[in-house]
Amino acid sequence: MLQIRVIAPGEFSDRISELLCEDPAVSNVTVYRGASMKPEGDVIEADIAREGANEVIDALRVLDIHRFGTIHLAQVPTWISEKGLEAERATPGASADAVVWAEVTQKAYDDSEFNWIFASFMVLATLLAAIAIVLDSSILLIGAMVLGPEFGAVAALGVALVRRRMTLLGRALATLVGGFTLSIVATTIAALIARGLGWVTETDVTEARPDTAFIYTPDKWSFIVAVVAGVAGVLSLTSSRLGGLSGVFISVTTIPAAGNVALGLAFGVREEIVGSTLQLVVNLSGMAVAGWMTLAVQQVVWTRVSAYRARLLAGREPGHRWQREP
Repeated sequence: MLQIRVIAPGEFSDRISELLCEDPAVSNVTVYRGASMKPEGDVIEADIAREGANEVIDALRVLDIHRFGTIHLAQVPTWISEKGLEAERATPGASADAVVWAEVTQKAYDDSEFNWIFASFMVLATLLAAIAIVLDSSILLIGAMVLGPEFGAVAALGVALVRRRMTLLGRALATLVGGFTLSIVATTIAALIARGLGWVTETDVTEARPDTAFIYTPDKWSFIVAVVAGVAGVLSLTSSRLGGLSGVFISVTTIPAAGNVALGLAFGVREEIVGSTLQLVVNLSGMAVAGWMTLAVQQVVWTRVSAYRARLLAGREPGHRWQREP
């Protein structure tokens, strides 16, 4: 269940209220006349089944509400309402499967912003990965993988392609390139300092590392794992269930590969640089392609669900409760 909150000039209020009240996916509508001071107007709130949110948002955008006011969406974690349950039962699809495109697109813009926090986590995660490689510690490596914030920007690439947002595509690419470049440079400098102090030697980088060797030896499984992780990650982001993201972070070796590139640069070990760079490219490419394909499939599926819902609405008789076709 979602709560939609619309702030709009008073002249739009009746049309918005009518639109919401007539939609079977909406269970409660409340209008606060003159409650908004900036912009001046009314505040309209409604509870809506997640499966029916896209059509309602699209209808509000047709009215240009987003230009004159604001449309808010918020997840309702707990609700008790017989009308709400009827709305969910009457709306085609399942709440957990529903993709609310406004929500997904907003998250993609937020997660692909190159800011101080993103850069800090990238640098810290890559530094931790480099230490894990030197110590051949799989536990530290997992910590570095979980700490890395790059998946949001990778997922944003797929959102940009599916929703045709070229500005978002450029933003996500710039964030990924900038984030990995900054983290590799910072980790290389740290590795050079450690080398100068005698804390790390070339042997630490080139000797056999059974627990972390996969970082610089990409193969077919590297791409397969990246594809599986990309699909799982996008499904976690687009659904109302986010439990799978931790597994995604641990599955792919983007951050560890960046850490090993930095070590290779610091000690001039070409094999480490080439192997880890290839691993990084394979992982990022696999996740990006998988994310794009998953979102494309979801868009096709939910376009058909929306068309089915439109047919049901068109066939509804006045005065009769709209129910799902058998």
